[in-house]
Amino acid sequence: MLQTTEVPSPLAEPSAFRQTFFAAYRWMLLARLLEEKIASLYRGGKIIGGVFLGRGQEALSVAVGMALQKGDIFAPLIRDQAGRLAFGESLLDCTRTYMGSRLGPMRGRDGNVHRGRPREGMFAMISHLGAMIPAVVGALLARRFRGVTGTVGATCLGDGATSTGAFHEGLNMAAVEKLPLIVVVANNQYAYSTPNARQFACEDLVDKAVGYGVTGHRLDATDLETCLRVLNKAVANARDGGGPQLVVASLLRLAGHGEHDDAHYIDDRLRESRLGLDCLKVAEQRLLAEGWADESALHGLENNAQRQIDEAVATTLREPAPDPNVEDWCALATRHLSESSHAE
Repeated sequence: MLQTTEVPSPLAEPSAFRQTFFAAYRWMLLARLLEEKIASLYRGGKIIGGVFLGRGQEALSVAVGMALQKGDIFAPLIRDQAGRLAFGESLLDCTRTYMGSRLGPMRGRDGNVHRGRPREGMFAMISHLGAMIPAVVGALLARRFRGVTGTVGATCLGDGATSTGAFHEGLNMAAVEKLPLIVVVANNQYAYSTPNARQFACEDLVDKAVGYGVTGHRLDATDLETCLRVLNKAVANARDGGGPQLVVASLLRLAGHGEHDDAHYIDDRLRESRLGLDCLKVAEQRLLAEGWADESALHGLENNAQRQIDEAVATTLREPAPDPNVEDWCALATRHLSESSHAE
């Protein structure tokens, strides 16, 4: 069942694809500028905890978010800001969680990257080590038991996560049950600082697909068009009953593992290779070359995105953090079971 995909069939007619490409670029740009602001706030002491940037991964991430529909499940990773925005996350959800506002989706109670809105289909990240695969598999099984059809679940992970037990157990169960699961692996060549050669022996991670009996796709994640077409195809396959889809995308992380990491271990030859291309710049060049936008239009997009980000940050800075002396710390979904609710 191995299907290695290099250039899938077109998404739609040229005009529709042009609109999709342009929309994807806007989400990528917004995500890049948002994360640059988050990094700046972190360096300025306004954010406590870790900051992990998706620089270089925006094309893959946005393609996942745009391929999904309302009602689907999306379990993003720490570098999936572009996909989060495309799937419907607001700027305030991001800034409020990073800065600990009690008005955010996690009410300032959790780590600054573990945000989500499960009732709306966006799962809060448990871990970047493959743990979200079993979580999405469980949710898809629950939907099957309830008779819900026509939806899919997608989760993203890095190459290092393919070496974990959760990856094996979750993908194996999804394959046996033929669940509509899409697993997107961002092979950024390093599991933190461990290179691929010291992590797995197979020639290509997509080769793992045949061992599980699932459909495999490979792509160059520096190219936005390829990302959009492959993810659209993989999601459509899963939605149409094709079972789990394993998408392996090749790219290079254009930043450290986190803002605390200078990425000194990354081989300069990789930086200078095609993998080292900036997907945002590649997409921008495509827009200009095709005449789909000019420099003035792109400059306007950047100014508009920056204005939205500045407004979200300014709003968040005015908001309170949780007060441990008065906060009701019970889980939000079980508030009705807490003793304090009975006393009210």
